[in-house]
Amino acid sequence: METTGVVGRRTAERTRDTLARLVAERDVWVSTAHPDHGPHQVPLWFLWDGRAVWMCTGATSATARNVRREPRVRLALPDTFDVVLLQGAAECFPDRQVPPDAAEAFAGKFGWDPRAEDGAFLYVRVVPRTVRAWRGEPELRGRVIMRDGTWLE
Repeated sequence: METTGVVGRRTAERTRDTLARLVAERDVWVSTAHPDHGPHQVPLWFLWDGRAVWMCTGATSATARNVRREPRVRLALPDTFDVVLLQGAAECFPDRQVPPDAAEAFAGKFGWDPRAEDGAFLYVRVVPRTVRAWRGEPELRGRVIMRDGTWLE
C-alpha cells in the first residue's frame, strides 16, 4: 500500500477531523442485511446532530425493511483515502413520528422535507458504538477512535 507521504494523526486529531466531516459531508454509504436476502448497501443523505446520524429513506425500501428486522448497520463516508466507518444500531421513526427538531434540521440541510411528500418515509437514527478513521497505511494502527459509544483520547 502506498502511503503518499501521509503522517499519522493522533487520536484527538482524527476525532476532530471526523467530527468536522460528519457535519460537512452530505452522503453516507449505509450497509444493512436481511436474514434471507443477505447484505444491502446504498448511499443516503445524512445529518449529524452531534451525537447521531439521521437518514431518511422510503418506508418500503430494502433499507427500511432490513433495519426493521436487523437494526445493526455500518455506515461509511465516501472517501476511500480519508476513511470513516461507523457502526451502531438503527432506530426507526415513521415520517409522522420523527422528532420535529431532527426533521427540521434534515430539511434545513437538504432543502427537502420528506414529511411533505405524498409517499411514506422512514427516518433512521444511528448512534455510533464504534468509529474507525484512518488515512492510509500509517494510520491503520489506532484507527478505532470510538469504542462502546465513547470517543477515545
